[in-house]
Amino acid sequence: MMSPQSMHNTDYDYKRTFWLLFLVAAVVILAGIGLRDPWPADEPRFVEVAKEMVNSGNWFFPMRGGELYPDKPPVFMWLLASLYWLTGSLKATFLIPDALASLVSLFCVFDIAAKLWNVKTARNACLLLLITPQFIIQSKSAQIDATVACWIMIAMYGLLRHFFYQASFKWYLASWAFMGLGIITKGVGFLPLFLLVPVLFLHFTGKHRFEKAQINWSLLIGPLMMLLVVAAWLLPMLYIADHSNNPDFIAYRDNILFKQTGQRYADSWGHIQPWYYFLVDVIPLLWFPLYTFLFTKSFWREVKVSPVVFSMLLWVVLVIVFFSISPGKRNLYILPALPVMALVMGGHFTKTGLQTWFKRVLQVGFVLLGSLFMVAAVMCFTKSHAVTKQVGDHTLPFGMLFLAASLCWFVILLWKRNKVDLSAYWAAFAITWILYSTVGYVLFNPIRTPAKGIMAAVAHDIGPNGQLGMTRFKEQFLLFSPIPLTQFSYLASTQEQDRNAWLWMSEKADRYVMTARDKNIQCFDLSKAKDLGRAHGKDWILLSEKAMTPTCPRPKTIKRYYLPMKTLY
Repeated sequence: MMSPQSMHNTDYDYKRTFWLLFLVAAVVILAGIGLRDPWPADEPRFVEVAKEMVNSGNWFFPMRGGELYPDKPPVFMWLLASLYWLTGSLKATFLIPDALASLVSLFCVFDIAAKLWNVKTARNACLLLLITPQFIIQSKSAQIDATVACWIMIAMYGLLRHFFYQASFKWYLASWAFMGLGIITKGVGFLPLFLLVPVLFLHFTGKHRFEKAQINWSLLIGPLMMLLVVAAWLLPMLYIADHSNNPDFIAYRDNILFKQTGQRYADSWGHIQPWYYFLVDVIPLLWFPLYTFLFTKSFWREVKVSPVVFSMLLWVVLVIVFFSISPGKRNLYILPALPVMALVMGGHFTKTGLQTWFKRVLQVGFVLLGSLFMVAAVMCFTKSHAVTKQVGDHTLPFGMLFLAASLCWFVILLWKRNKVDLSAYWAAFAITWILYSTVGYVLFNPIRTPAKGIMAAVAHDIGPNGQLGMTRFKEQFLLFSPIPLTQFSYLASTQEQDRNAWLWMSEKADRYVMTARDKNIQCFDLSKAKDLGRAHGKDWILLSEKAMTPTCPRPKTIKRYYLPMKTLY
């Protein structure tokens, strides 16, 4: 175990190094907040849920389009809704939770690395984390994963501190509490438990004997702390659902407890990928250059002699294996393992120094990224079809953006020449991210939010007295709607939605239904539909009473959810 004073045995000053690193990272991560709208796939959904929490006053059961949203617990939406409630602006705040969560994760990496090794190692671990694409990508989003990764990293911080730095039962219990918070944020908050596998293996095989204060029977209290945190949300939810006599609340309870946990992991119905997806499609690009150290003999020698490196690396492997077993995979699932991977590689990099081979890796990164941006710029300047079909004919501003990014990488490479290091690589990354988060946000925002224009057009088409219904919707249409609307259960089959929409239209004049063009639409004549344009991969149409068929089968269950327009996003 490292001495508590080991972090001071360095020429680097902890506070000065940390604040310099933290402030630069904060500028990059916080840049652009307020300059763009929520972008698909997940952001509009979570922002819409947060908006409805505040507007409806129902904070305990998340709702989407007036209907309960059973896919996720409410913790992340609470964070979004709280900021909206405090400021009155979703656009100005929806990126803040993940940004702050990523900065907290960065602090955990720095502080535990300084304690386990020294401040120089802490700096290097943070720089490695900051130049890894996936970390910054998720820090600048409004998806749940950066937040749950933060809870997991705090839990890992507490366990590493207890077992490998200095016994601290308070930090051990805190770790379990944050595991509980992670579970009620996105189910997988228990992942730090995997660290106990190498810890107990080392202890009971005698390869590394922990102190009695670190491993004893009191460790069994930890799970109770986790359960208490989970119960703070779970028990009220169960009570309200059981005593509500509301079938939607019952369906929410069953979905969140069973379908969205064990069933989604073991028998996933979406994002199906092969078992090697993370190893082949995700890590090579999004974790570059962390994994390059795995191909050196010196790294594996260190793994053999360092209990903490062995434990952290095995934990990373177990997390990747855990997500690889499930048939449903998304690249952001393994984000929680990334900060710990940076810790492992930061410790090794500091011991070996900047070797020639790694300098070449960084140089290759400079050339590849600089060339990639240059090719993108040329395609914009020449109005390549591949570009115009995505951004339209006005490609010059995009070309200038990509050209600026390309010049950034090549200029820094030429300036540093044979002195390329982590700081130079991070400087190029930082400038690129700031360009993207300012100019890029402004340019790409209209392209990523076509629903806003379509909803404005629909409001004009139906007039001030028209009422709008929606089927087959995507959440961004709800979020950007300037008028009230009715939807017919997102969770129902499309045929049931059609039948409910037809019934709703038949009851009163001046009612319209907006939907995605679908050859399987029932109860409506598509030849009489008005085309609204293409957005988010689908063609959208507006159906008036003229498009209604004379008859339509009655829906099995009448479902209507009204979304009032209290505040425009």
